[in-house]
This record gives sequence, C-alpha cells and structure tokens, in this order.
Amino acid sequence: MPANTLYYGDNIDVLRDNVKDETVDLVYLDPPFNSKRDYNLLFKTPAGHESESQVTAFVDSWHWGEQAELEFAQILHQPNTQLAEMMRGFRSFLGENDVMAYLTMMANRLLELHRVMKPSGSIYLHCDPTASHYLKLLMDAVFGAASFRNEIIWHYQRWPAKQKNFQRMHDVILFYSKGHRQNVFNVLLEPLSEGTLKRWRGKKSKVEYDGKVRLVTQMTDEESPGRPIDDVWDIPVINSQAKERLGYPTQKPEYLLERIIEASSMPGDLILDPFCGCGTAVVAAEKLGRKWIGIDITHLAVALIEKRLQDSFPEITFNVEGTPKDLAGARDLASRNKYQFQWWACSLVKARPYQGHKKGADGGVDGLIFFQDDAHGSKKIVVSVKGGDKVSVAMVRDLRATVEREKAAIGIFVTLAAPTSPMLVEASSAGWYESPTNEANFPRLQILTIEGLLSGTEAPRYPDLARGSHTFKKAQNLTTKESTGNLLE
Repeated sequence: MPANTLYYGDNIDVLRDNVKDETVDLVYLDPPFNSKRDYNLLFKTPAGHESESQVTAFVDSWHWGEQAELEFAQILHQPNTQLAEMMRGFRSFLGENDVMAYLTMMANRLLELHRVMKPSGSIYLHCDPTASHYLKLLMDAVFGAASFRNEIIWHYQRWPAKQKNFQRMHDVILFYSKGHRQNVFNVLLEPLSEGTLKRWRGKKSKVEYDGKVRLVTQMTDEESPGRPIDDVWDIPVINSQAKERLGYPTQKPEYLLERIIEASSMPGDLILDPFCGCGTAVVAAEKLGRKWIGIDITHLAVALIEKRLQDSFPEITFNVEGTPKDLAGARDLASRNKYQFQWWACSLVKARPYQGHKKGADGGVDGLIFFQDDAHGSKKIVVSVKGGDKVSVAMVRDLRATVEREKAAIGIFVTLAAPTSPMLVEASSAGWYESPTNEANFPRLQILTIEGLLSGTEAPRYPDLARGSHTFKKAQNLTTKESTGNLLE
C-alpha cells in the first residue's frame, strides 16, 4: 500500500483491494448527499472567447436498485449486528428509496474505513444538516457511541437569499475516534484578542501549565497561551477571487482541512480521503508533512488533483493508480465508460473537458486548449476524442469543419484505434498554423494516438507563451515561505 497515492475507482473497491487493516491515522470524508444535484465544474474561459463552459463533474443521486440491494445484503451478513439491525430499521422506516440507497452506500464504506483505521485513529465526516442525523446514527453503530468526540459546526457567511426560513450558514462535521480514549488529539490555539492581551500585560498572572501553577510576569504575546479552539469554527468559504479557488463545486478551504489534520495527526501520519474531489485534504496533508491517500470515482477529479499537486509542490512525487497505463487499459476504460475515457484522454493532452454528458451537446468538441503566442490574447484548440475500434476519414473532415466553425487555430484528433492512411492525408491537407513567434509552423490538424501519448512518442504541437495557464487555473505554490503556517505555533 504505497502512501502519497491517488486512486481512480469506487472507494469501496479501492479500500478493500489496496488499504490494509489498521494503517490509517486520520480519515476525512465529504461524501455528497443525495440531493439529486448536478455538480457543475466551471471553467472560466480567457477574454475574447465564449462565456464560462461547464462540465458535470458528478451527479449527486443514488437510486434503490440491484446495486443497493446487493450492498444491503452485505451489511446484513457482516459481523456488526448493531449496524445490521439499524439498517433494517432504516429500511422499514424509509422504504426502498433514494435516501435508503445513500445510507446503504455510506454504511458499507464506513465499515471499511473503521477497518483501515489504527486504534489511535480519528475520522471526520463532513455533511450538511439534511443528512447529519442519519449519518450520526450510522457512525454510532460503526464506531460506537462512546467514540463520539464532537459535532463541529463550520459557520460561514454567504450572500443572503430570500426565503421563508432562516438561511443555512453552516455545515456539520462529525468527529469520532476508533478507540474510546486512545485517539491522537492536539489542542489548537487561536490568538487572544487585543483587549485580552492588554489585560495580560504588566501584571502577574497564574497560568496552568502541565498540571502545575507558574507565575508569569509581564506576559508577552508569544508567551500567551491563546484560546483553545472550540467546536464552532468561523472559517470563510472560498470566495470567487481567492487564489486557492479552482472552480470545483464542493471545494473546501485549505485552512479548514489544515485545522483538522493538525488537531488529529502528527507529522508523518497517514491521512485518507475516500471522496477527494479536488484534493484539498491531500494538498493540506502534503503541506503539513503527512503521508496521504486520495480516492475519487471520476478521472476528471484525479486529473485535476494531479495538476493541483504539481502546481502547489513543484518537486513532489506521488503515484496514480487505476488510470490506464497501456493500450489494453485504455480499451477497457473506453468499453466501460465513454465519458470517463474522454476525460482521461483529454488529460493526456492537457485539455479541459468540454460540457457534460448530454448527447450531441458538444458539437464535435470533447476538449479545449487555450494558448497565447502574441500580445493580442489567447487562441483556441479544439480536441476530438474517439474511443471506438475503428476510425475513418469522415471523422477528420468533421473535425476540420469544427475547427472552422469554432474559429479555432488548431484541431487535435485523439484516437484509440490506429489512424488510416486517408485520415493522415486529410489531416495534412488542412495546412499549417503560422505562429507570430517565428517558431516553426504547426499542423492545423494533428492526429495523436493513445498509444503514442502513453509512450511519450507523441504530443500536441503548438506555441504557448502562457505555459498552459489559460486552459487551467494554476494552483498557488505552497512551498514558498509566505504560504506555510502552523496552528500549533
């Protein structure tokens, strides 16, 4: 089980196949609730191009069906009889509906998380008030009511909306340990207010310190113990202009995850996020000197986390598992899930996926690349991905028409199957893009194979003074002195 690894796949399969018993020090998870929402990942396009494009990153919905029935049967036949009886009660109360499917999914995953945690480990389950009461009962059944530590309220401010009740301005984070009294916990301190500091200064004060009373004269700011952080956390949400904002629909502030990691782990400990989304937990773990494992079920998320880690820590090395490593793996992915294959193929050429899962909505465009080679703004490259066993010259002609319609500079055709000779002739007849940088001209239509991209023998060809920053937002470099911090200091 290598640490510092991103896994693509269903987290329950990844946990069962790759994570050993009692190896994880801290788990943070932010599972999407069954609100039947489409979580759209927004990509802001450079000036002079179309307005924001969006991709359906994931659909927040579960349904009772064959898979839910299978997972429910697994719960009934595992050793935790309290959880089995609770799930029977839930089913009797709720019936076979979407909420019951969600709770069944969560119950099986909580069992696996309990298995992989060390006896001294802790788990923080992030949810909203619409689900927290159900999830707390599940946590009690899996970890034991005596292992409950805190219900943390993350309080934030958002633009007020008109409604007939009080606007929700908080999330719930359920904090449990695995053992009753063995979990790691570091007391975190908030700075004292200026008024409190003034009262400290210039007078003798008795301060409890490791069970002994000491006299402190003229206590300075540095000597002040600060105020222990309580269970209501006032941490702002990520605003639209924040440097850390990447556009992911459920992105959480890095400071929120840093607080959790510093409270319940030590340097070198192993942190696990089984629903890692855009990777805030693994970024915070890397920044604070912890080892980490991140799991996500979409290639889009894994690709974004890869880029975020590389931007944030330029010297980082880590593993990515579950993504295709060869042609056979690529064929397998293409046969199982067309859209996951398209997202993965786009990541090979560093293209942004285009739009979502709606058939016919892309107009022949599966990905976009923006580049800049003069002082007049960015230019566009359209990417078409084909995962079938056969490709034809008609597909290249379609891409050529799309390039003209989209007023793009270049078109890139990414294919799983080997291109035919007529396809190569058709591509070459499209001519060249002449760059004002005085570099060599670039083919206007480029055919790239998955095999060549995987082996490194093929790559897109275009000039770019912006070095990719127009296609994806660059994450902040967290290795600089200004970006580091420690709540324990």
